[in-house]
Amino acid sequence: MVSSVLVHRHEKSGELHGLFRVRNFTQDDAHLFLTPAQIEEEIQHTIDLFDEVYSTFGLSYTAELSTRPDDSMGSDEIWEKATDALRNALEHRGLKYIVNEGDGAFYGPKIDFHLRDSIGRTWQCGTIQLDMLMPEKFDLTYVGEDGEKHRPVMLHRVVYGSIERFIGILIENYAGAFPAWLAPVQVRILPITDKHADYAYELKKKMFDLGLRVEVDDRNEKVGYKIRESQVRKTPYTLVVGDQEVADKTAAVRKYGEKDSETMRVDAFIAYLQQKIASKEDKF
Repeated sequence: MVSSVLVHRHEKSGELHGLFRVRNFTQDDAHLFLTPAQIEEEIQHTIDLFDEVYSTFGLSYTAELSTRPDDSMGSDEIWEKATDALRNALEHRGLKYIVNEGDGAFYGPKIDFHLRDSIGRTWQCGTIQLDMLMPEKFDLTYVGEDGEKHRPVMLHRVVYGSIERFIGILIENYAGAFPAWLAPVQVRILPITDKHADYAYELKKKMFDLGLRVEVDDRNEKVGYKIRESQVRKTPYTLVVGDQEVADKTAAVRKYGEKDSETMRVDAFIAYLQQKIASKEDKF
């Protein structure tokens, strides 16, 4: 079962910190019911999911294994099996990890994933938590191969932890200069004068219909001012169109962070941008 859960927490004065620590946040919470024999394999699948998500955004991570606290519930056998399953999954993947002795929840051990941003700070996000309490409380059972009833184990997992915190990490990691595939606005088109606005909107429609996120800045401002503002907004690609571009069906393309522009045919630029988005290779 996967759900999006809005969690409220009354933080103390001075503890709020931008998107990283808020009074309510959204968790991508999932609960999986397993037999004890399935625990390690499912943890492997979950780590695969975490790795796919974090590597897509170019984020590195470390793992921490938290073990049984003094005040806990459940048998020694179940705790040992659950902890060994978490440890074996980490070691099978070759992941370096540290052990936080006695720092698990009272209902089960866990692995926490700490993401590292571009300036070296770490943030706790993903969690894999084994839970022996809830199946007990709800008297959950399944019929095993031996025909007898057995108690399942619940696995909690969140990839992002807090969606708000994860967005904050991305903003910090990219310093607001998102790669083209991730940027809220991928292309900003700047007509030099009013008479070039129709062409600008023609380009916008063509790109929008192909699924690109594009805006036109047709304000009555000097084009140099609009270029600077587009750079300040860290737009991946800024297109300037004037008389020559209208006549040739081209655009002067300026990539974020670069001083010079390149004149490209519109179809060639669209193909170039689509390739950059598909490969997720743009870095600024």
